[in-house]
Amino acid sequence: MLQTNFDLTTGLASAEAALRLARDGANELSRRARPTLLSDALAIVREPMSLLLVACGAIYLVLGDAHESIMLLAFVVFIMVITLVQERKTERALAALRDMTSPRALVIRDGRRVRIPGREVVVGDLLVLSEGDRVPADAAVLEGSHLTVDESLLTGESVAVRKATWDGAAAVSRPGGEDLPFVFAGTLVVGGTAVARVHTIGAATEIGRIGKALERSEPEQTTLQRETRRLVRRLGWIGGALSLLVVVVHGVARSSWIEGLLAGITLAMAILPNEFPVVVTIFLALGAQRLAKRRVLTRRIPAIEAIGAATVLCVDKTGTLTENRMAVRTIAANGETFDARRLEHEPLPEAFHEAVEFSILASRKDPFDPMERAFKELGEQRLAGTEHLHPDWTLVREYPLARELLAVTQVWRAPHEAALVVATKGAPEAVADLCHLDDRARTRLRGEVERLAADGLRVLAVARGQVCADPPAIAHDMDYEFVGLVGLADPVRKEVPRAVAECHAAGIRVVMITGDYPATAAAVAAQIGLDGAGGVVTGAEVAAMPDAELQARVRDTAVFARVLPEQKLRIVAALRSAGEVVAMTGDGVNDAPALKAADIGVAMGGRGTDVAREAATIVLLDDDFASLVAGVRSGRRIVDNLRKALAYILAVHLPIVGLTLIPVFLGWPLVLLPIHIAFLHLVIDPACSVVFEAEPEEPDVMRRPPRDPRAPLFDRRSIALSLAQGVVVMVVVVAVHGLAVSRGRGDADARGLTFTTFMVANLGLIFTNRSWSRVERALTGRNAALWWVTGGALVFLALVLYVPGLRELFRFAPLRARDILYCSGAGVLSVSWFEAFKASRRRSAVAATT
Repeated sequence: MLQTNFDLTTGLASAEAALRLARDGANELSRRARPTLLSDALAIVREPMSLLLVACGAIYLVLGDAHESIMLLAFVVFIMVITLVQERKTERALAALRDMTSPRALVIRDGRRVRIPGREVVVGDLLVLSEGDRVPADAAVLEGSHLTVDESLLTGESVAVRKATWDGAAAVSRPGGEDLPFVFAGTLVVGGTAVARVHTIGAATEIGRIGKALERSEPEQTTLQRETRRLVRRLGWIGGALSLLVVVVHGVARSSWIEGLLAGITLAMAILPNEFPVVVTIFLALGAQRLAKRRVLTRRIPAIEAIGAATVLCVDKTGTLTENRMAVRTIAANGETFDARRLEHEPLPEAFHEAVEFSILASRKDPFDPMERAFKELGEQRLAGTEHLHPDWTLVREYPLARELLAVTQVWRAPHEAALVVATKGAPEAVADLCHLDDRARTRLRGEVERLAADGLRVLAVARGQVCADPPAIAHDMDYEFVGLVGLADPVRKEVPRAVAECHAAGIRVVMITGDYPATAAAVAAQIGLDGAGGVVTGAEVAAMPDAELQARVRDTAVFARVLPEQKLRIVAALRSAGEVVAMTGDGVNDAPALKAADIGVAMGGRGTDVAREAATIVLLDDDFASLVAGVRSGRRIVDNLRKALAYILAVHLPIVGLTLIPVFLGWPLVLLPIHIAFLHLVIDPACSVVFEAEPEEPDVMRRPPRDPRAPLFDRRSIALSLAQGVVVMVVVVAVHGLAVSRGRGDADARGLTFTTFMVANLGLIFTNRSWSRVERALTGRNAALWWVTGGALVFLALVLYVPGLRELFRFAPLRARDILYCSGAGVLSVSWFEAFKASRRRSAVAATT
């Protein structure tokens, strides 16, 4: 049963909202049951690597070698534990992102308007709805102005429906039809404003009853994930064919089919790069979580691949480059100008009273818009106790801002007065049109506006009027008298100039696209360091340009002013046609097409509409341009580290394959057995995922041009360097084994020497691939995971070399101190050439720049 007594200014208390959230649960649809630990474990056991280990264990059990079999099965369990920990960490990261991407809701709590996640809306909350918002719960409209809602999600009806105000008696009805006083979760506000009280949340809402299809949504795969899966499948077929060949060759040549089968399984384990898809998934999930910590929410995982390749950042001015904290700076009226920063606590001169009075009357009584709040704050500070503030006046009619008229008009009724008072504020040209100013007055006004805008001010004009009868249908049908101009300042965010400079150093252009006056945009551009050589292009000029001319103009223009949303779309299209990778910011409903058209759509998390957030791939939670630049930096770091991890995986698998194949074809005893491959994966798996993911960014990450997004992440040069690393390591470890055999060392002795050399070389590959540009980075830079993996690998190596039971299982002989030094030297030598190569390349780069 709905309550009928409401306080539209206070809303719920935060404590009461918390109690209701705990009692009723979150405002969200029921999700699929989370997989159990057992189901996850069974899924891991079905992975090829685990199946191969189990098969080897079964073969050893048939041969009567129970110790070897138990050890291999223990490795299966150990790998399972590691994988489960990594998967759970990834799941937690993705779950956190799903929670953050839930629709946001503006509610009234404790007398304040606050924006909260939609899942935290509770029964009894007062929702503040405006154009572009997605309704978070079923609610009754208590107060509204021209509210229209698109309910097609629930009814299939494409035409938006008008909403009425609830009378406190009507029963809750189903969606569909005009003038109903109820709004429903998932529907879209396409016009007007309202305050509505929530009566149903979660699965009990209309969308909760019919929207079960939402529960079946699957996480999307990135292009990189699909490419790596194709690569793994191809290598799997190649590995299967080679493994079968090894079984046949070993069985025929040595008449030992069981050993041949073990050799084939070992090769399959060596050649199958099952780490590729795991690494990509972990990097993207944890990368998205790291971006979220920087107040950059990744709504679609592929954006992580794209953001680091951005070449142009198209950004709005207000709230992104500036603080979105407006304050009245200058008032121009009656031929005089007043600087509001002077004498802040003294009364306002009489000549400027009307300009402030009617700017307040043209605003909402309880404003949310920063400019309207600035008018109200100025009035409370400077007009308190005067007859120019009218808290007892009644709003009769409002004419909202429209595309054809960039002005807001409100009509008021004063107590005991027959005539109605009209107040208007808006773009100077629109107000001049309403006031029917002659050409001379318009020219004088234009000069005054340009003078104020040159100081970086947002300039609005104010007008007044009276109407005796009922207000007409349109604002143009009333008479107005021009009152004055008000200049508002929105300070540039302190960190923006440094962020713009960082973009320029990184080869990224910053383009300001704003609806503001050209002179205002130019002043802000100068403050933040944008190149103004291309001048300021207006929206009207964009509309008049053919596509070819616009494509040429966008190459050297950094500031677009007085731009409408459809013109943003043309600018984005022109930039993309010119070969740029475009990140575009937006916050309004009409920005959605441009956000979708951009390579990376960036919505504002604080002031943006739900429509903009749904159209975007990235959301700036604090609406800050510096956060976007930090996101670009993080995106580049993620891609860099992913490339390093893939290089390491490819390099380390080559010597494993070599040590498996070469002994078969040279007639040597098998060097690597399944238990050795399993041991190696205990180092390889966390190294390629945890260690490289945690690597700090390269020092030059924001001092180099963006990468070409059309180029493969792992190009031919990277593959060649990675293969070169693997080949050198393979040659060195095979040489160690051959030398040991030629000097009469036994099989166990030679195997121990070879394995120890390869373990040192493996760790060397991890260290040297930490950076492909700096030599000192191999042993410097903070990465706790690196030292944990290194320490663990050395401890485990010592155990299998010197604990008798483990040594016998691994078929090693104990090594002497000089053997360890010999193996360590050979292992370090196998990777040291790459450090010399990096140093040489760096010297060449320095020489080229001097």
